[in-house]
Amino acid sequence: ARPTGRHTSVAQSLLGVRHSEGDGVVQDHAEAFRWYRLAAERGYVRAQYNVGICYEKGTGVAQNDAE
Repeated sequence: ARPTGRHTSVAQSLLGVRHSEGDGVVQDHAEAFRWYRLAAERGYVRAQYNVGICYEKGTGVAQNDAE
């Protein structure tokens, strides 16, 4: 597998979606959050939104309204 730094932010976000939905991989919300966060840190707005939703709902990460 490639190191995560070699993926584009869009690809990272799409990997998050795949893990969130269990599309082609075992559904794993924590892994989805990890990919969303990586993409968000690189400035990808859709991933930033998904990170916020994960924090709001406590999906894959502890619920945290402050984040």
